Amino acid sequence: MGLVPHVSHLIVGAGITGLAAAAFLGRDRDYLIVEGDREIGGYCKTVTREGFTWDYSGHFFHFKHPEIEAWLRQRMPGQEIRTVHKRSFISYAGRMIDFPFQKNIHQLPRPDFIECLHDLYFARSAGGPPATEDNFKEMLYARYGRGIAEKFLIPYNEKLYACDLSTLDRDAMGRFFPHADLSAIIRNMRAPDNASYNATFTYPRGGAIQYVNALASEVPPERLALGEALLEIDLAGKSARTTRRRLHFDHLISSAPFPTLARMTGLDHDRDAFTWNKVLVLNLGFDRKGARDVHWVYYPDRARSFYRIGYYDNIFQSDRMSLYVELGYPSDAAVDVDAARARVLAELRDEGVIIDHQLVAHHAVVMNPAYVHITRGSLDEVARLRRVLAGHGVHSIGRYGAWTYCSIEDNIVEARELVGALAAP
Repeated sequence: MGLVPHVSHLIVGAGITGLAAAAFLGRDRDYLIVEGDREIGGYCKTVTREGFTWDYSGHFFHFKHPEIEAWLRQRMPGQEIRTVHKRSFISYAGRMIDFPFQKNIHQLPRPDFIECLHDLYFARSAGGPPATEDNFKEMLYARYGRGIAEKFLIPYNEKLYACDLSTLDRDAMGRFFPHADLSAIIRNMRAPDNASYNATFTYPRGGAIQYVNALASEVPPERLALGEALLEIDLAGKSARTTRRRLHFDHLISSAPFPTLARMTGLDHDRDAFTWNKVLVLNLGFDRKGARDVHWVYYPDRARSFYRIGYYDNIFQSDRMSLYVELGYPSDAAVDVDAARARVLAELRDEGVIIDHQLVAHHAVVMNPAYVHITRGSLDEVARLRRVLAGHGVHSIGRYGAWTYCSIEDNIVEARELVGALAAP
């Protein structure tokens, strides 16, 4: 029996996180990426149909680190990349309300506005009823009052996460939740300021895969093993078994979903601490233009099956409407794609998104997991297990590897920081 091959850095997953780790390691370092899929990209894959370009979901890039954006752009020669000022709305009571809802309640029908303002004031006033913020749902009530919470924040997020919001940690969305205090809400009534972390976004004409390809351009082909899935990790022996072979490693960098990694290591862990939703993404291409000057719309109405739609065609101003539509499901729910598409098309007509448009192309993908449920139990278990894994040279990073809510750029930053830490004396 031959010797087991050795690799200094074994990287699991050829999505944004894994490819970024490889790129930052550099061509002179010893590493190998194993990826169970036959293509790179993970959830940032791009598909083309009948002249439409769609991602697996609406992956728009919001860069806080100009050096990372510049590094990527240097590796995308000839690719048109557009920087767009976001136009996002909420469909409510037959009108479009500027996002975020809590800063634009003055745009609601008058009775709803008065209710929201009244409940907001007494929720935040010193003489108001005591309120706890032990979970996400309680936080919404305590900070924004019943009106805002029940008209938008609770129904929308229940559709997105497909769970009881009281099971989520109060900071489940971290910096991505658009908090606003009473003074900011009142001030916004006169001088609109709806800036958020993603007030602008960039997007390449060739789709999100272009950013993936930019990272992959730094990875020699022989360092990438596609169609090779990780099956098992021996922590004590620092070896991994894939669908093709066994490999020894010094460091293993994983972007696989954290509970999957924990299971593959055999570590004793609380499986009930990890829950998530799945999302059906329907990409729809029509024969002519629809609404202009809008990039995505949120739908809190429980009668609508989808929670958000986005307009690809308004990024590059193409002459045919190109949508992505997102529907949230519990992780164990059955998904009938054809039935969901038929219902969505009917609902889009009811909403006036499509009138006499003809559907000429479509694509669907189920993302599972999609949004992880960040709970007190998951936070504690991830922190505990990551410490144990790091002691064996195993590092779990990325949106699913760290079991968190983050941007695509955050994954690149985390990979860069980990590589820097591994290189330190």
